[in-house]
Amino acid sequence: MATAFEVLAEPVRRQILDLLRERPRSVGELTEQLGLTQPGTSKHLRVLRDAGLVRVRPEAQRRWYELCPEPLAELDAWLAPYRWMWSGRLDALERHLNTMPSGSDTSAGPAGHQQIDPESEELP
Repeated sequence: MATAFEVLAEPVRRQILDLLRERPRSVGELTEQLGLTQPGTSKHLRVLRDAGLVRVRPEAQRRWYELCPEPLAELDAWLAPYRWMWSGRLDALERHLNTMPSGSDTSAGPAGHQQIDPESEELP
């Protein structure tokens, strides 16, 4: 059986989990949202189900797929010791952004960044 990391390496499977995070969905709905064929969607769902990342709930003629959060919690626990690698950088970015003027300057672009005229050789 594939590990959760191997299963989640496939972008379509991550996209399925993103859709199931919102609510349970049928194969038909997932197929429509993903733009895949029904057999293609079913293959991805089978891999996700075998890895324990989704479960299926039969209801009359339909099968509803829903997210199983437990394996994701295991991934989160494995990643925990590595968070220091990016948390310090995010904290530094926040401190830097907090020092920037909130700017009412009309030449400011998104998030208060000053626009640079490509024709000018001078930097602002």
